[in-house]
Amino acid sequence: MRPLVRLALAMGLKHAQLELVLRELLIEEARKAWLDQGVKPNLSQISVTTGLNRKAVTAKVREAEEPLPHTEMSAAAKTLTLWLQMYTDDPALQSLPLVAEGEMASFEAVARHASRGNVHYRAILDELVRLNMAIERGTGRVELNAAGFIPSNDLKGMLAFFGDNARDHLLAGVANTLGAKPPLLERSVFASGILLEDCERIHQLTRQRWNVLHHELTREMTRAFEAADTTASGRIRVGIYTYYEDNAVGRSDPSDPTS
Repeated sequence: MRPLVRLALAMGLKHAQLELVLRELLIEEARKAWLDQGVKPNLSQISVTTGLNRKAVTAKVREAEEPLPHTEMSAAAKTLTLWLQMYTDDPALQSLPLVAEGEMASFEAVARHASRGNVHYRAILDELVRLNMAIERGTGRVELNAAGFIPSNDLKGMLAFFGDNARDHLLAGVANTLGAKPPLLERSVFASGILLEDCERIHQLTRQRWNVLHHELTREMTRAFEAADTTASGRIRVGIYTYYEDNAVGRSDPSDPTS
């Protein structure tokens, strides 16, 4: 919880706001736990399960299910992912004409294919340019300017990705802890007492290996998506992370009464 509290404080959230979020999640998860057992819970059952009084439960019970994350529905994310896949296979495709005749590759064709024609290519390009992931040249061409859909200059977008990734990472760990069969992939490697320079070197090695795996996974997911019919309901997220720090920074000082 500590990293989430650190983020909340950095975003200016207060105790009352955090308490409200926790209360709503308690109620939603309690309802889900009962429903998983084939029981539609009443207010009293939710109250006993969560420890919240009936008044709080009555005010917060929701019937609608949680919608799919925004990042999974983004036409801009789908377009950039397809473009990156094409660029990996042919580096010359880093630059595309905005529109083109016939079968020639173009940004318009990539956007139309990625969004299944549901979003106009101009709107997708405007979003990618806004996020500094693509550059529109005055020559009628567009250049790829990102290694992945990570909207670093869009705080709302970054928080959405953080929420989606952290949620599914934790869901995998929780499922395994509760005995999911078969267990989900959840592995990490840890070392301490090494130089920060070596931490960064290992970080860069991980990035390089991930780039290869990322494109392979994207290819497989694209094939699966295009082969599936409209009734398919499965979803999957595969991720990776690296974190390192100077372990000497922030250690408690016995002489500091606030530590």
